[in-house]
Amino acid sequence: MKQRRGNRTIHSLLFLLIAFFSNAQDRTTVHATVDKNSILIGEHINLVLEADIPENDPIGFFSVDSIAHFEFLLKGKIDTTNTNKGTVLKQLFRITSFDSGRFVIPSYHLPQSEDLKTDSIIIHVGYMPMDTTKDYNDIKEIIEVEGKKKIDWTWYYVGGAALLALILLYLLTRKKKKKKEEVLANEETVDPYTEALGKLEELKKENLPATDETKLYYSRLTDIFRVYVEKRKGIHSLQQTTDDLVRQLKNINLGKEQYDQLSQALRQSDFVKFAKYIPTATDNVTVFDVIRKSIESIEKLSPVSSVKEV
Repeated sequence: MKQRRGNRTIHSLLFLLIAFFSNAQDRTTVHATVDKNSILIGEHINLVLEADIPENDPIGFFSVDSIAHFEFLLKGKIDTTNTNKGTVLKQLFRITSFDSGRFVIPSYHLPQSEDLKTDSIIIHVGYMPMDTTKDYNDIKEIIEVEGKKKIDWTWYYVGGAALLALILLYLLTRKKKKKKEEVLANEETVDPYTEALGKLEELKKENLPATDETKLYYSRLTDIFRVYVEKRKGIHSLQQTTDDLVRQLKNINLGKEQYDQLSQALRQSDFVKFAKYIPTATDNVTVFDVIRKSIESIEKLSPVSSVKEV
């Protein structure tokens, strides 16, 4: 009887251990790695941030704008890989430092949870060590050098002045022609704000998420915003990644809360389009409202801005 009870206890413990490890494997994990922990001043380091996200967990990624004592040489695009267990997001940063000392690459957490954070990394930055095995070179005397003959720059000045005059003449005539073309274009172009609101209303009436066209819905929604800021603020957003666009939007003086909501909405749209993230009906309405309110806020900041040439 005692032996049977002991066997039951062992089986129960084994079952609990298997359940625990299975659950641990299905949780989101994050990593931060570098290819070296000690560099010379000006030498680069490859920093890689990675998030392994199971199918049922929300998709999000780190937002890295700056690192104290380091400068960015390269900010790679977020690499998305779909696996049979979920999604792996990875991004490469190439950084360097021109300060000597012991510095720390801080811990970064995912937007959906502050508990999902990477370890901090210590980096040592120093100078090239002096080679004590070699002799010092003697100080040499000053060597006299024969002076060069003076060059007559008169004709160079005349030619430069003539070339400058031709360039100014060309720019002035071109500028007048360009202004005329811009006036004609402005008279024929619909106001960007009116155009954006009209397209938002059309998109809302189509109700694309109800017909399983969620990716198309988010794609058109972000395109409406990108076209608006390109025409109204002169930001060439159609040729930029979402991270580049978010950085430029800092310069248009949106409120912090509105800016944070807009940044999150644009990144969430990318996850729907490229990372197979399935939004809820509430997400669809929330992102739509954030885009619309952001357009209205930008319009209030510059009510007399003219349409810039795309």
